[in-house]
Amino acid sequence: MRHMMKDDPTTTVGSTVNGLARLFSQPRSRLYCILPPHMLESIAQNGTPQQRSRALQTLAIDHTLRALRVAPSSAAPATRRRPGMLMLAEGQKRRTISDARHDQNLPGSVVRAEGAPPTGDPAVDEAFDGLGATYDLFWDAYDRNSIDDEGMPMDATVHFGQDYNNAFWNGERMVFGDGDGELFNRFTISIDVMGHELTHGVTEDEAQLVYFFQPGALNESMSDVFGSLVKQYMLKQRADQADWLIGVGLFTAKVNGVALRSMKAPGTAYDDPVLGKDPQPAHMITLSIPSGTTAAYTLIQASPIMPSTLLPHGWADTLGRRRAVSGTRCCAIRD
Repeated sequence: MRHMMKDDPTTTVGSTVNGLARLFSQPRSRLYCILPPHMLESIAQNGTPQQRSRALQTLAIDHTLRALRVAPSSAAPATRRRPGMLMLAEGQKRRTISDARHDQNLPGSVVRAEGAPPTGDPAVDEAFDGLGATYDLFWDAYDRNSIDDEGMPMDATVHFGQDYNNAFWNGERMVFGDGDGELFNRFTISIDVMGHELTHGVTEDEAQLVYFFQPGALNESMSDVFGSLVKQYMLKQRADQADWLIGVGLFTAKVNGVALRSMKAPGTAYDDPVLGKDPQPAHMITLSIPSGTTAAYTLIQASPIMPSTLLPHGWADTLGRRRAVSGTRCCAIRD
């Protein structure tokens, strides 16, 4: 696939689209990617031929799966079985990391399971630790037993695709690309990205928000909050000590930027000739939705959270167990 991306982006996009039914045919097949389409569109417009090819390939996946993500599942909702005291007392992680070996077939080969020692592969071990850190926040702070509150196994696949510049939650597992090494590093490098994506699973399980306009923005906003909280909890930080950045470490040194988004200073995360300028507005009054836009991302997702970054104490210190997050307001744009 590497030579196809260099020589013929159209062929690469076509083959990627044709493989989607195989990759995402499982139940609950909603895709939540960490890279927003507007960034990929900018790369497709401003990048080198190889950068453009990679961006177009990712956009093809996103556009093809968008309808699946917008529409709620037609299946009848299963009866929820809340864990009893015995299950709560256990609170055991069940993590499995698989290796796609640069293919696009999921889940790949299991390379690390719960209780196994580190492998020495940074992507495998970072994914394992990130899943654990996310579980710890939800369990310790909210008595939530995994993503579905019923002990759902936490699975991930690393080394997905050739130089794949994205990471996503597909309703069943986290999937990480290695990045191209030119614009993006490996996508397991940022623990808040893992917390963000896994929180989509929590939101999908609890609220089943339609991924469109305000509900979609609320979905993304909550993921940014808890992505940052996972990092804060792991580092034992208070809110005033946290950076409130999402995606620190993803950019290589060639990119003029520090992260994908900033909840403390929206609109300042990056300003790069290839990736473009961070479009995140700090306030609703500054939000502009272009006519006929193709941006399918929640540009104002950080705005409802910005006041929380000014609190003198960390959320993990003040929320307590089973304390609800409330009072968020948001807006999103989609085509």
